[in-house]
Parts: sequence; structure tokens; C-alpha cells
Amino acid sequence: MKTFWLIISLLLVIFSFFYNLLGLMNLAPIFVSAPLLFISLFISFLLFNHRKTFRGF
Repeated sequence: MKTFWLIISLLLVIFSFFYNLLGLMNLAPIFVSAPLLFISLFISFLLFNHRKTFRGF
């Protein structure tokens, strides 16, 4: 199940990157594409760095 979300997050990062390129070429709104790229990168970094750590009693 974890690999499923990692694949989905990677696909979302790739999609938002190309959408951001469209925004830089003024073919899509940049104020939509830039936050979308940031949020997708943030979510993928959260998924990659999530560890089951012991937090105490």
C-alpha cells in the first residue's frame, strides 16, 4: 500500500512539473501551477521520509 502512494506522489510531481513549465511559458496560470508543484513536492517528501519511530510512552 505504501508503494502505491509513492508511485501516485511521483506521478503527481511529474504532472505538476510539466504544468509548471506550461505556466512559465504563459500557457497556464502560474499562480495555480507553482503552489501545485510545491504541495506535490511537500507531500512526496513527507511520504519518503515517514518512518515508524518510537515516540516514547
